[in-house]
Amino acid sequence: MKILVIQQKMIGDVLTSTIICEALTKKYPDATIDYLVNSNTKPVILENPYFHNIIEFKNEYRNSKKAFYSFLKDIKKSKYDVVIDAYGKLESNLISYFSKAPEKISFYKWYTRFVYSKVIYRKPAPITNASIAIENRLRLVYIEDELTNNIIRPKIFLTEKEKKASKSYLETNKISSEKKLIMISVLGSEMRKTLPFEYMAKVIDEIVSVTKANILFNYIPSQEADAKAIYDVTNGTTKKHIHFDVFGKSLREFIAILSHCDALIGNEGGAVNMAKALDKPTFTIFSPWIIKKDWNMFEDGHQHDSVHLYDFKPDLYGNKSPKEMKDKALELYQNFSSELIIPKLRSYLENLKN
Repeated sequence: MKILVIQQKMIGDVLTSTIICEALTKKYPDATIDYLVNSNTKPVILENPYFHNIIEFKNEYRNSKKAFYSFLKDIKKSKYDVVIDAYGKLESNLISYFSKAPEKISFYKWYTRFVYSKVIYRKPAPITNASIAIENRLRLVYIEDELTNNIIRPKIFLTEKEKKASKSYLETNKISSEKKLIMISVLGSEMRKTLPFEYMAKVIDEIVSVTKANILFNYIPSQEADAKAIYDVTNGTTKKHIHFDVFGKSLREFIAILSHCDALIGNEGGAVNMAKALDKPTFTIFSPWIIKKDWNMFEDGHQHDSVHLYDFKPDLYGNKSPKEMKDKALELYQNFSSELIIPKLRSYLENLKN
């Protein structure tokens, strides 16, 4: 049996959907499984043993109809028996259709129902602490009665060489394993997913006050100015604990450095998902417009905890869901002060110290 799993979009989505590949491997151990992802997300799934080949969806396929059509023909030539489309957008609809696979599975949408031989209805509420993101993906493989006994956590796989190189890099920068090391997700993928800078600075001040830990910032070169702006607002004591220039210069380097951290704290996004996939404790600050139950994977109030503005001020939302308030995210953030976040964070940090 030859199976294609499709998950384009962001790093967090691609990492999370590796559980589909793992579930398929367990259910069909003799199957060949290919995983189709956007090229820029490839580093997060390297070394993963639960699929055989990574099929890259390159930018040129979006920019050139000719290149995309050639890609579709290659998919058809691969003669897949099963296609599982976890993405469900136009590109993956076309890939699924052109594959001519006898069995094509995706989530239900009335306008693409005809493309697939089987559609799965997303459930609106979780039945475990795995989150909607995990459970609905597993519904693409398992029937409902099998779900709770087959919950899978996303995993990241590093080579020993990568682990040793990152440890050496930290030691070269005078960061010892004798003191706790905490990664801060200081910035989201966009401003609508980023806690206001002055609030984040106070959060970092609290982390240092409680833990006396070494602090690393997660940012990419294009975000350096914003990361520095947050650093500048922290107090003098906190600055002495921040190793601002110690960061991964590639996604794999970041992951390897993160593997040596004791926790990741900060804005919800791909970095949080990567920390969880490395089995690292997390404290997540959700954007006011993100639906928490969709992405608070494996939250237990101890190793993994989170805060959301809706938890404190539901009246701000009226009758609208957080997602419906996306356009007002920056306005809502002004109500999500560090004073709301710190009490729960402090309890989390006390547990982390033990």
